[in-house]
Amino acid sequence: MKLARKKSTANSSAHAPNRGAAVPRKRAGRNSSTRASNSRSEEERRGVRAALLRWYRAHHRDLPWRRTRDPYSVWISENMLQQTRVETVIPYYERFMKKFPDVFALASADRDAVLGIWAGLGYYGRARNLHAAAQRVVDEFDGRLPCEVEVLRALPGIGRYTAGAVASIAFDRPEPAVDGNVVRVLARLYGIRNDVKQPQTAEALWKRAAELVRGRAPGDFNQALMELGATICTPRAPRCLACPLARWCNARRNGDAESLPVKAAKVKPKLAYAVAALLLRRGRLLAVRRPPRGLLGGLWELPGGSLLAEEKPERGLLRCLRETTGLHVNAATPLGVVEHVFSHRYLFLHVFHCRESSGRVRLQNFDAHRWLLLEHFTALPQATVTRKAFALCGASGAT
Repeated sequence: MKLARKKSTANSSAHAPNRGAAVPRKRAGRNSSTRASNSRSEEERRGVRAALLRWYRAHHRDLPWRRTRDPYSVWISENMLQQTRVETVIPYYERFMKKFPDVFALASADRDAVLGIWAGLGYYGRARNLHAAAQRVVDEFDGRLPCEVEVLRALPGIGRYTAGAVASIAFDRPEPAVDGNVVRVLARLYGIRNDVKQPQTAEALWKRAAELVRGRAPGDFNQALMELGATICTPRAPRCLACPLARWCNARRNGDAESLPVKAAKVKPKLAYAVAALLLRRGRLLAVRRPPRGLLGGLWELPGGSLLAEEKPERGLLRCLRETTGLHVNAATPLGVVEHVFSHRYLFLHVFHCRESSGRVRLQNFDAHRWLLLEHFTALPQATVTRKAFALCGASGAT
C-alpha cells in the first residue's frame, strides 16, 4: 500500500503544474490587431465604393453608350475606346451602330464595309476582330454575347479589360476592368510607386480593382473609376480638391500625385521612309489592298512600299512598283511628302504621279487590286495616311 501510495504521489506530482515555470499565453494581441486591420481595410473599401458611386451618379458625362446596358452596344463602345479619346469615338460609335445595329448585322457584313466605317479611327485590328468575333457569337451563341469573362476572352480581340468591362456593365458581374485611367487612380489611391508595366505590379493593381468592385452596381463602379481618371485624376494637374476619394488617397497625403503612376520611359518612334504612286492608266488609278493581318491590314491604298537604307525616293518607287505590282514605270513626278505618326514609328511618305506604265498587274505583298475612277477611290476603306496622300495629289493638280 505504501508503494502504491508513493507511485500515486509520484504520478500526481508529475502531472501537477510547476508553479515556478512560465505558462504559455495565447497570442491574442496579434490576432486582435489583424482583425482590427482587416476591419479598417473593409471599412475603407466600403467608404471608397460609396463615395465614388455617389460622385459618379451626380457628375458622370452623358455618353451615348451609357444610355443602354445592351451587351452588343457595350462591347462595341469598349473596343472603340481602347487607346482612343472619348471625343473621337462618339461620332464613330454613332455611325457604326446605325450601320450595324446588332450582332447579326455586323456578322453578315462585308469586311470592307466594316473597315470602311472604321476608317480614320486607327488600330484597324480592332475592326477585323470585331467582325470575326460577331460571326463567332452568331454561329456559337445564337447571337447572344456570353456573360462569363472566360468565355468572352476566347473571342477574337477581347482581352482581360474588355471582358471585365462587358461582364460588369452589361451583365452586372463583379469583374474588374483596369484601363489606363484606372491604373492611374489606383496607383495614386494606394501609393503604388513601382513601374506599373511590370507584371507583378500590374497584377497587384488588378487585385486591388477586384477587391473594390465587389458589391452593388459593379458596372457603375468600374465606369466611375474610369470617369474619375478621365476628368479629375488626370495625368497632369489632378484636381485633388474635387476628388471624392481625397480622404483616402496616399498620393495626396504625400504630395506626389502628379508623379504617379511610375512608368518606364517611352521608346521614341522609329523613323520610316516609304513611297506611294498615283499611277494612272486610261483615266483610272491603281488601288491595292494590304493583306488582312499586320499594320493597316485589309485597307486600300496607293501602290508603293518601303525605301531601303540610303535609297533615293524616285529610284525606290520604281523598284517598289516593279516588285509589288509587276508594273514598269520609266519616270515619276514628285508631288510632296506626307508625314504621319503611328504608335511606334514616324513615317515620311514620298508621293509621286506616274502616267506611263507597262506590264500586267502581278501582286506581291498585296492581296487585291482595282483600277478605279478617281472619284471612286475614297469610297474604299482607307487609313488616314492614305487619305492624306490622295489629298496631296489633289492639291498638286495631279487628279
